[in-house]
Amino acid sequence: MRLPLKPVAQGGERIAEREITETTELCLPSGKLNPAAVGWTRTALHRTGLAGWGRNKRFEYWSIVTPTSIVTMNISHHDYRANVSVTYLDRATYGEIVQGGNTWLPGHGGMRDETNREPMESSRKDVLVRMTPRGVNTVLHAESPRISVDLRIIGEPDHESMGVVVPWSERAFQYTKKDNCLRAQGVVIVDGVTHRIEPDESYAVHDRGRGRWPYFTFWNWGAGNGLSADGREIGLQFGGKWTDGTPSTENWLRVDGRLHKISSHLDWRYDPTQWLRPWTLTGPGVEVTFTPEHHTRHLFDRWIVKSRGDTCFGHYAGRITLESGEVVEFANVFGHVEEVERRW
Repeated sequence: MRLPLKPVAQGGERIAEREITETTELCLPSGKLNPAAVGWTRTALHRTGLAGWGRNKRFEYWSIVTPTSIVTMNISHHDYRANVSVTYLDRATYGEIVQGGNTWLPGHGGMRDETNREPMESSRKDVLVRMTPRGVNTVLHAESPRISVDLRIIGEPDHESMGVVVPWSERAFQYTKKDNCLRAQGVVIVDGVTHRIEPDESYAVHDRGRGRWPYFTFWNWGAGNGLSADGREIGLQFGGKWTDGTPSTENWLRVDGRLHKISSHLDWRYDPTQWLRPWTLTGPGVEVTFTPEHHTRHLFDRWIVKSRGDTCFGHYAGRITLESGEVVEFANVFGHVEEVERRW
């Protein structure tokens, strides 16, 4: 099996999706996908217990954007291998510091908790990353030779976050939980210099994944936080390739805290030989352009195991029509897009 299962038609294509409103098991007792788990949620309602060993993928990723920096923390656990990292990107120079790497045959580090409420921790040599869920207010901690992080994520008690299950087959599937328009508060120390991060000048994005992936995977992801043309807070969330050909998408728009599902596979257009050219995302009711200002590549290639990620930072502009018929227009919304290829 290779992703995407099939290409999206030019201009995107609408699908029907089911909203889940009750707690649901991701897997059947056999370890196969529970058909009742396929759908999307506004809160974390999926219990993500995974059976077996060797093909499971569990990850937690946080990105905190301020006017001067982008801080990321990642734990990506693949049963036999784990990647742990903390990064700091200076938005003025786009100089990047990356700390961490891969570790082989790791412990579970709290990543197997099916409720995802236990602290999650991973380390490699002199790099440690810990994520402690406390409802919406997750505590982030990292230690490394050049970067230290102590942050608290801040969200309202009724904060909505989208969960969705993407089925490729009864044995290959993915649960993802995407979140945005969160705030952060605390301290980041980079090469001995302390940077205060305050809620009124920061945005946090969260990406959680639990599933069983095929050997070859390929995806696009994009997210952004900012204001609409009429001054409302919006959060953008787009995905593609890995969901194409399935009955699920990870596309939605947040407007003043409320999620609006975009039940369409989007047509992503960009030039992989010229990453800094504009990207377009189109579909029924979606007309979005992303204008990059910086590109970065992360590559780990050991022939059988490969991870390549091309990420661009920049600004979104466009218009999205909600199911109600309301049109939300926006410009100059900072965020990112990426193309990722994995063999594992």
